[in-house]
Amino acid sequence: MGSSLKNARFLIESRLIDAARGDWNACYDLGVDYSTGANGVDLDLIEAHKWFNLAASRGGHEGARHCRAEIADEMTAREIAEAQTRARSWLNATSRSAA
Repeated sequence: MGSSLKNARFLIESRLIDAARGDWNACYDLGVDYSTGANGVDLDLIEAHKWFNLAASRGGHEGARHCRAEIADEMTAREIAEAQTRARSWLNATSRSAA
């Protein structure tokens, strides 16, 4: 179990690094992880929406658009607003302005 947890953590960390470099597929993959609770992360629809939003709005990822809409149906307006705030914050922190 320890080895699989290390592998899952490494996968998430790798995806975060790739996302910071502008890999929108990595953003999509993070959205999948958070929307399903896969690879050692807790199920978190706000985080999932954030990552799907980044992949869809910045990368034009069609699958992310669909997934974002699907999970938004399960979220409150406040949760969606929080996800959007987190996405903007992430863009600012990684110097990818939301212009």
